[in-house]
Amino acid sequence: MARYSKKAGDKVERAMHEMHEGKLKSGRSGKKVTNPKQAIAIGLSEARESGAKVPRKAASKKAASPKKAATSKKAAAKKAAPKKAAAKKAAPKKAAAKKAAPRKSAAKKATSSTAAKRRAGAKGGRATARKKAAAKKTPAKRQMQHAMG
Repeated sequence: MARYSKKAGDKVERAMHEMHEGKLKSGRSGKKVTNPKQAIAIGLSEARESGAKVPRKAASKKAASPKKAATSKKAAAKKAAPKKAAAKKAAPKKAAAKKAAPRKSAAKKATSSTAAKRRAGAKGGRATARKKAAAKKTPAKRQMQHAMG
């Protein structure tokens, strides 16, 4: 026995023909339909509305049983946890990238150092401690840069 009626086939055929001509429009947005699967879906939907014999649509995911919904929430929570950890790990890399930034001119350094002091004040004592440690390591480089101008 046939799954689809002749009327349903005609509707789909008409929708496909319109799509190829560029005249088939989406119902919600009104945009031109270019995907053949979407054209078939539109034809079947019109056939359902007119009462033709067409199989039911697949059940939506929202109508899932409560047990499945609870397990999916747990799975989502497990998936979300590693992302947070990855975000925390990425933060120190950004700080390292700032330290390895190329050299700037003296004028830019003055403005960037004041901005860095403001940021350090907002973050707390850790940033200033790191800067002091970095300053102790490279006094010779700073003197050379200052002399070169």
